[in-house]
Amino acid sequence: METLLISRQDGVVTVTMNRPAKKNAANDVMWRELLETFRAVATNPEDRVMVLTGAGGEFCSGADLSGRGDQSNVSSLTRMRVITDVCLALQRIPQPTIAKVRGVAVGAGCNMALVCDLVVASDNARFSEIFSKRGLSVDFGGTWALPRLVGMHRAKELAFFADIISAKEAEEIGLVNRMMPDGEVDAFVDGWARRLAAGPPIALAQTKRMINNSINATLEQALEDEASAQANNFNTRDTAEAMAAFLEKREPRFTGR
Repeated sequence: METLLISRQDGVVTVTMNRPAKKNAANDVMWRELLETFRAVATNPEDRVMVLTGAGGEFCSGADLSGRGDQSNVSSLTRMRVITDVCLALQRIPQPTIAKVRGVAVGAGCNMALVCDLVVASDNARFSEIFSKRGLSVDFGGTWALPRLVGMHRAKELAFFADIISAKEAEEIGLVNRMMPDGEVDAFVDGWARRLAAGPPIALAQTKRMINNSINATLEQALEDEASAQANNFNTRDTAEAMAAFLEKREPRFTGR
């Protein structure tokens, strides 16, 4: 990988955007590598949880608008479809995903964090839907993620004014799950990632899918989906293992089967 660092340990795959000189702004190469990586994680049974972060004390400053790279002759719509594919690939990862945010998370970088399942921010993190200040509309799923996280009116406020908000304010309005001193972020995310990696992969994936779909479902549809998912769980070795571990007063060992 030219723009990403990827490491794996004990079921946790960490994807680090690695263009620190550009505050990890995503160029054409990074978009392609993110797409390849997200699709690979989604189909790798050894990956139980994915942590997405950035190098050099920054998360991601959005799309790199400084140059067109080797796709200078490609239409804007074609380029946007690549970015759309990256967003969909991230959202479709069945495993839990955690954004570990330090420094700037603006534009597409902000929404890349928000599309993850969980967001943990350093107290030095800054978030912005910067698009309107660049004469652009919101992209990378921001129009989907923002109303779900903060409600319609607050979403419009963030998108229209494109203000930079602190990690503290982001936590207060529900953009992030946790905000903490920078020195505590790594240990906290590691702890969450280890807990998720030790969890039941099939059950967690089904829960993630159902919660993601819930806003478009009636209660009847949600209950039917829950019933089907639970029936599927009862046919897995993991649920049998969980029941045995409960009776034997020990921690379960889930295998994803």
